[in-house]
Amino acid sequence: MESKPSNSPSSLVDQHVFPGDVVLDLSKMTNQTIKLGSGLRQDGDAISAMKAGKLRFAKPNKYWVESSHKRYVPCAGDTVLGIVVDSKADNFLVDIKGPTLAFLPVLAFEGGTRRNIPKFEMGTLLYARVVMANTGMNPELACMDATGKAAEFGPLKDGYMFESTTGLSRMLLKSPPCPLLETLGKKLAFEIAVGLNGRVWVNASSPSIIILVANSIMKSESLSPVQQKIMVDNLLQRVQ
Repeated sequence: MESKPSNSPSSLVDQHVFPGDVVLDLSKMTNQTIKLGSGLRQDGDAISAMKAGKLRFAKPNKYWVESSHKRYVPCAGDTVLGIVVDSKADNFLVDIKGPTLAFLPVLAFEGGTRRNIPKFEMGTLLYARVVMANTGMNPELACMDATGKAAEFGPLKDGYMFESTTGLSRMLLKSPPCPLLETLGKKLAFEIAVGLNGRVWVNASSPSIIILVANSIMKSESLSPVQQKIMVDNLLQRVQ
């Protein structure tokens, strides 16, 4: 969607908005392309909120409403952790915690052809990208980035997956890295994959590290950055 802001409309960014609130007026904006994320909709020149939460902004020009829910509403561009629940001739059906199952075409992998279709057992955990999410239709996934490369997408083996809220997932994915992951990463070696659908996967060389990292994450949502660091330091001292 193209619009033209003369200056970045920042008055409502990081503020609480509610369904129906007009957060952007395109008639007052020039010379810029804006991308709308979850929780926003366009009606003429008005961009309004569809759910309660905080209006967020990320460079270059993406806006979305950030809220913390257990239920996930798919949005194109989101990275998600999905669980394979069935396979068909042309696609896999994947649970991504949304209102409906998502489908993952068997060719939606780097170099995907009919001769090298992947085989996934039911229950396989996948890190995937939402490529299409329209109202009334099942979301479509891909296990490759926008350039067609596998990147970090695909099946996640071993490790431990747990459910979180969508707000906690977004906190973990913020840039620069959230204090919690930064502090843990200085002391421990582990892998992590975070889905915007409220799922987190952790893997490490020992179960004790996996448990420590997972517990730290689950306890962190209501803590300030300083409190997160203190909590992690205390947990690490106990382990050592």
